[in-house]
Amino acid sequence: MNDSLLSALAGLAAPAPATLPGRVFTGWTSAPSRLGDVFVAVTAHGVQFVRPAGSADEFAAAYRDRFDRPLRRLDRLPAGVGPALRGRAGRPPLDLHALSDFERDVLAATARIPAGQTRPYGWVAREAGRPRAVRAVGTVLARNPVPLLVPCHRVVRADGAAGDYMFGPARKDALLRDEGANLDEVAALARGGVHYLASDTTGIVCFPTCRDARRITPAHRHGFPTVAAAVAAGYRPCRTCRPAA
Repeated sequence: MNDSLLSALAGLAAPAPATLPGRVFTGWTSAPSRLGDVFVAVTAHGVQFVRPAGSADEFAAAYRDRFDRPLRRLDRLPAGVGPALRGRAGRPPLDLHALSDFERDVLAATARIPAGQTRPYGWVAREAGRPRAVRAVGTVLARNPVPLLVPCHRVVRADGAAGDYMFGPARKDALLRDEGANLDEVAALARGGVHYLASDTTGIVCFPTCRDARRITPAHRHGFPTVAAAVAAGYRPCRTCRPAA
């Protein structure tokens, strides 16, 4: 056997490049989060899938149905993922390549909602560039592949009710309260038909959970059922929370 053939055979037996497994497999593991343990799937591009920890087989099946890639167990999470799941500042890279442009736009808009604040589905639809696609937004968020990292728990119904959540409505309520959202006040306002708050000092109208709305003192606060009604009364939409007329 000549030397060139031996060299070729030796090359076939050489270890695979270190990056090859990451191109073929998606790594997964369990991790603690604000809602208890979750399963997390991570590709070379970032976190791709997060779901409540339960049956590993069910998680794998749900992942394959969505992304059609094999999984293999990780020894540990990439840096930054664990703290983000536990609610600390920052968000690790996400792998949203398998989603449609609309789905990515919806998740990007949702990710801009500050902690402790909420926005209705219609707001997300408008921010995503599809103001009439409110139901489609709800469908996207119901299938959010990376909850907690993209905070779909901060999206609520137009009537002020919290609405559904893949971890359950009680956990949605707990997450928002933990972030400091003024849910009891919002619920009381909604029962009175008030969904927006305006300040006669600044001349702006906001969502009730907006940081600017929460600074309005009672003597200068005025409630409105719609932004259009507030605008007709001489107020302008807040540039921070951007309610639409």
